[in-house]
Amino acid sequence: MAAIPDIPDCPSASGDGLLPAELHAWMLMLAATGAVEQELRAVVKERLDVSHDEFLVLCLLAADSGEALRMTRIAELLGRPKTRLTYQIACLQHAGLVTRKSVCGDKRGVEVALTEKARGLLKEASGVLAETVKEALARFMGPTQREALCALMPDFAAKATPE
Repeated sequence: MAAIPDIPDCPSASGDGLLPAELHAWMLMLAATGAVEQELRAVVKERLDVSHDEFLVLCLLAADSGEALRMTRIAELLGRPKTRLTYQIACLQHAGLVTRKSVCGDKRGVEVALTEKARGLLKEASGVLAETVKEALARFMGPTQREALCALMPDFAAKATPE
């Protein structure tokens, strides 16, 4: 895993700058997300042999009850064009990680579901993936941001201080 350079504590959203606190918080969240995505890309490729965008599809399908989702809903949740998603789903299907089927009563509707192979791979890789996320966030965020994130991700508390 590539080392991320030490990043000083993120500036606070005190309201002293030009941006309102909400926009400042959004920008910090985007930066943190970018740091996590950068680290995850290599781990996802190594462990699951899929692209980052394909991994996001797998995560959506694995969330909650792991039920099938309509392709239109996946595109909506990921903010991706349906044509791009069609290609990603085809790649995942070719790899044996998802199945596609027509929605009963809707000629144009297509549902996508995880295969047992995908469930097994995700289960096997989930610990390493979660640790990658925690480590990337711990290196990126300052103490105040880490404390706030701990309220959302209880397991993050164990990794609250960067090494």
